[in-house]
Amino acid sequence: MPTSIYEFKARTIGGEEISLDQYKGKTLLIVNTASECGYTPQYAGLEALYKKYRDRGFAVLGFPCNQFGRQEPGTEAQIQAFCQKNYGVTFPMFAKVDVNGDRAHPLFDYLKKSLPGILNTEPIKWNFTKFLVDRSGKPIERFAPATPPESIQKAVESVL
Repeated sequence: MPTSIYEFKARTIGGEEISLDQYKGKTLLIVNTASECGYTPQYAGLEALYKKYRDRGFAVLGFPCNQFGRQEPGTEAQIQAFCQKNYGVTFPMFAKVDVNGDRAHPLFDYLKKSLPGILNTEPIKWNFTKFLVDRSGKPIERFAPATPPESIQKAVESVL
């Protein structure tokens, strides 16, 4: 079992494979996103959190996912353009991933095992599930899709 998120790699939305150890020492909010979801307007709140706290060592990492209602059908280029045009997203975005099942990205398997959801079940239930990760790379809190980014500001501040 990995001991932190820094042991994982992911492909950026631009196609570059990176190690998540480049985020060492930062507080992170890792979110599975979708462009055609009822929660899609949360992009604005996520961007606001990122802008407010990035100078204090905070980052939002967005991972598009098409597993829930096929609400992320576009290519990475389309997703990136949508996020920038409609929500001014500047936080790091990654290539589309699965978050559940046999093809789930190993990062999300780790996050789910570290922080099971409601009734101690691991699977992610929908788009915009959020995982707060402390500066040492340890997941410390999981937030439901319906939880707006604005309401987790205190949790973010407590680990900055």
